[in-house]
Amino acid sequence: MATRIDGKALAAKVKAEVAVEAEQLSRRPGLAVILVGNDPASRVYVNGKERDCAECGFRSFEHALPEDTAQETLLGLIEELNRDPQIDGILCQLPLPAHLDEDAVLNAIAPDKDVDCFHPYNVGRLMIGDPVFLPCTPAGVMEMLREYGISVRGKRCVVLGRSNIVGKPMAMLLLQQDGTVTVCHSRTPDLAAITRQADILVSAVGRVGLITADMVKEGAVVIDVAMNRNEAGKLCGDVDYKAVEPRAACITPVPGGVGPMTRAMLMRNILAAARRHQAEI
Repeated sequence: MATRIDGKALAAKVKAEVAVEAEQLSRRPGLAVILVGNDPASRVYVNGKERDCAECGFRSFEHALPEDTAQETLLGLIEELNRDPQIDGILCQLPLPAHLDEDAVLNAIAPDKDVDCFHPYNVGRLMIGDPVFLPCTPAGVMEMLREYGISVRGKRCVVLGRSNIVGKPMAMLLLQQDGTVTVCHSRTPDLAAITRQADILVSAVGRVGLITADMVKEGAVVIDVAMNRNEAGKLCGDVDYKAVEPRAACITPVPGGVGPMTRAMLMRNILAAARRHQAEI
């Protein structure tokens, strides 16, 4: 039976540590959250991040804008927040309405307040191994591996998905810890032949039941990043958990695995930003 990697418990531990460290600062860290429109899922995510801020002793400033907000208005707000000394991090909840240029919006956030690590400057620093911030979901996965004593060095690591938010930075962090990394995607032939070689398998595709037992090597570590809903409306990941668990050495559940760690690592990034800003005063 596989060891269940408890992301919820680890996230609580990380946030408790962040809260203690935040108390040592001369000013409470501040996060500005921008929400454009009324997407119900986005509202749930924003509410969760604001609760996390409260748990860590941070201040959160919500800017809820109407669906038809103009690009110039949104960019103007971001520029104001870039200049606001009480704001250490700026988070623009995605997805944005279709009429807005997502890249332009994310690139307008000052790199020192880009706590999601989406800005090209921060992505570039990550690539060369000198990060300003770590992208939240991949950093959460690495924290889980560390907490459970799972070494990456010399391991065959397979990442499913090549998104800028998870897949690509996940591969980079594993590589920087001396993993031998393969990235698979929708054009990869014979996917199962590759996944069966993985000592550490990270799936971030967003397809229910993608990873079946025959695709997993005996004793592998299986990290399920995806958040899907099955036909019954129940939250699930890419991995067929019941079928894969007997073969794996360690496995993350969905929910309660990577998701809580993503939010916890966001809190760690906000703390890091606040430290830098206060050191500059």
